[in-house]
Amino acid sequence: MPTAPAMPTAPTAPLAPVRTAHELRALGAAGPRAVVMTMGALHEGHATLIRAARERAGERGTVVVTVFVNPLQFGAGEDLDRYPRTLEADLALAVGAGADAVFAPSVDEVYPGGEPQVRITAGPMGERLEGASRPGHFDGMLTVVAKLLHLTAPDLALFGQKDAQQLALIRRMVRDLNFPVEIVGVPTVREDDGLALSSRNRYLSAGERRTALALSGALFAAGDRLAAQEALRARATALPGARERAGTRAEELSRLGEARSAADAHAVARASGGHGAGAVRAAARAVLDEAAKAEPPLTLDYLALVDPADFTEVADDHAGEAVLAVAARVGATRLIDNLPLRLGGTASPEDPTFGATP
Repeated sequence: MPTAPAMPTAPTAPLAPVRTAHELRALGAAGPRAVVMTMGALHEGHATLIRAARERAGERGTVVVTVFVNPLQFGAGEDLDRYPRTLEADLALAVGAGADAVFAPSVDEVYPGGEPQVRITAGPMGERLEGASRPGHFDGMLTVVAKLLHLTAPDLALFGQKDAQQLALIRRMVRDLNFPVEIVGVPTVREDDGLALSSRNRYLSAGERRTALALSGALFAAGDRLAAQEALRARATALPGARERAGTRAEELSRLGEARSAADAHAVARASGGHGAGAVRAAARAVLDEAAKAEPPLTLDYLALVDPADFTEVADDHAGEAVLAVAARVGATRLIDNLPLRLGGTASPEDPTFGATP
């Protein structure tokens, strides 16, 4: 299980935030400009993004971290006022991770004249999963990302794969609207117990956190189930005469002393394409169903195995890239997580190019 690296050491000299686009444009550099967009309350997940940006920009480039709590992304009853604002700590973490500037504009700087009348619309992909649970969220997100791309003028922008649907929509917007920027996905950072890093984790009590571990537990169970099934498929296919006797693979495996796997092999042999999407979903749901009985209980919002190109559910015979996404509430806190997978092969490593549109 991946674990979060050590927190960066805060610099001795604090960095003053850049408040206006005019000030930001004055920061010249010979190399590329990389931007990491955040809503503040920075943690090790953000530090990982900033370090990746530093590496990509190089010594001669510029790394800009934006800190802006975007009101357009919060719907009725959501936690805009409750969202943590920790700018001083954010500045220290950003500089310690390698940022050259922190752009912390006011709402008036980003939305002069009030809320914009012209906005980016996320389209059908923005109405699924997170979009269905949080109507209008992705329109607001894409609108502010578009504005910040204009204000910061980066050569590349880095986003975490934890927000997989957000990343997919940003990539689609950049492609559809011809933004001259490279979008880079950075793998999810997890705490030692597997929970994906999030600013909302701080709201969890000790008991709620134990229950919340079911999100990552469900994903890991699904990934393990897929890896086992694919290994079984490889062994079944490799048996002498397996191509000619596909219907007897279960019996062949049983004779090899793998009786526990025989039922799986039989299912593999008979499945159309045999790529295990149903088994992946079932393995994850079993963990989540148990968490629903815990105290405090987990309340599932959605569990979906989707195509990363458009976030539609994949068919049971799907082969290729997929994302297993989950969202749930524990107490008053809503959490999301996901795991990239490759069906019809092995579980996909979390990879910055995963889901990227060529």
